Amino acid sequence: MIPVSAGVPAEIAVQAVPDDDRLWVQQAPGVWFRPLMLNTVTGQWCNLLKVTRAGIVSRHRHPSAVFGYVLKGKWQYDEHGWVADTGSFVYEPPGEIHTLRVPEDCTEMITFFNISGAMIYVDEAGNQIGYEDTFTKIQLCRDHYGANGLGADYVDQFIR
Repeated sequence: MIPVSAGVPAEIAVQAVPDDDRLWVQQAPGVWFRPLMLNTVTGQWCNLLKVTRAGIVSRHRHPSAVFGYVLKGKWQYDEHGWVADTGSFVYEPPGEIHTLRVPEDCTEMITFFNISGAMIYVDEAGNQIGYEDTFTKIQLCRDHYGANGLGADYVDQFIR
């Protein structure tokens, strides 16, 4: 008899905000992410985004819904009148272009994001200028962890 859970990937249980700063992967000046789960089957990824500078982080859109929860600090979308601060939940509808900005009076922002599919970077006219997805995130992690002593395979524990 085959166990009910045969073939199911192991659960992930990690300290989300790490004590070891080497776990944060830099993706731009003053912008890091901490991978929590990278699903190569569905294209979903969960991570923390940490920003330690004010200004525009990115202008982008997603083909699927995105869910966020602010753990520290605050941020906003230039296209909307609200500010997401500590404790705020954010739902981003598929297809909407939004410009994530950290205000001048915020020195550090950390937000949990649950993303499915790609993150498509666009210019001011809405033209695609880049993208990231589960696979580009994995490669960024491999490069970062390989260079900082954790080993390129450190990211494997987050891959499903």
